[in-house]
Amino acid sequence: MDLLRSLPIGLYLEQPVTWLHRLDSRVKLAWLMTFLIAPILANPIWRLMLVGMLIVLTLTAAIPLRVWKQQMGLLLLFCLLVFGLSAIAPDGLRSEHQPRIPADELTFSQQPATLPPRQEPKPWYKPFNLGSNSPIPNAKAQSPNQLPQPTNYRYVVFKQGPIKITRQSLDLAINVSTLFFTVIYSTNLYLLTTASEEITAAIENLMQPLRRLNWPVTEIALTLTLSLRFIPLVLEEIQNLVRSVRTRAINWKKLGFRSAAQVWLMIAERLLENLLLRAEQIASAMKVRGFTSPDRHRVEWHQLHLKIRDWIALGCLLVLWSARLVWGWDS
Repeated sequence: MDLLRSLPIGLYLEQPVTWLHRLDSRVKLAWLMTFLIAPILANPIWRLMLVGMLIVLTLTAAIPLRVWKQQMGLLLLFCLLVFGLSAIAPDGLRSEHQPRIPADELTFSQQPATLPPRQEPKPWYKPFNLGSNSPIPNAKAQSPNQLPQPTNYRYVVFKQGPIKITRQSLDLAINVSTLFFTVIYSTNLYLLTTASEEITAAIENLMQPLRRLNWPVTEIALTLTLSLRFIPLVLEEIQNLVRSVRTRAINWKKLGFRSAAQVWLMIAERLLENLLLRAEQIASAMKVRGFTSPDRHRVEWHQLHLKIRDWIALGCLLVLWSARLVWGWDS
């Protein structure tokens, strides 16, 4: 069991270096925020286009099959399951109802028991009520429950036995499944092709105006860098503890529920102790290198320079947002 390979979540892919790696981290951060914000109030076609764009970016970047198959394969399976369950679920339309008791019960009780006869207006071509009032013989008699259908629009898209898919349930299934895929996979793709130092440099560069408000920009960026670098350490500690439990060949059936719970509680306590020890080692390493505070220690993260490919990516981003603001709204 290798968690670092079976669960490559939030890990940076060092080799091979793709064209996504060469893009500026600020540009990639802008694209990431686009994938996170654009699905809001968007129509289903636009959401499907965002999913297609993420898949195309993965394929054109020539990311190894072993990397994206584990990530996108399980995510696609989960999104398909969510799509199927949401599509066949009841659409939950609002039912209009009227109160059984009238609002003004006193006025209603004072009305006469019998209503006066309805007087229909006389047509202009029968001023003296001459002629027959019979209906036109060629008029088609329609049932009160069947309304004329001028178009071939149908609210129920598919119905076979107990399975019924309506337009509202289909839209809901597309919106939920595509939102899951877009949010999770776009973030994972960004972490996969961007080093933690580049992410920190981009965030610190974009947060420079907040320094005027006395915000600790460097401290925030440093905390983010340490948290990103701490993810592989957590996975490594969990992997080591799982391997140590397996080597002891514990018979869980003979232990029982109470004894098994005590063993897992000891494992969780040991995991917490190891993580705190790793955090203390990182703090000691920073202190030995002379890092006392950002004001006294200059933190060099990454040199950011916009190149031609970055400007092209920003231009494509502007075109994408223009199309989104014009016709991407949900009607």
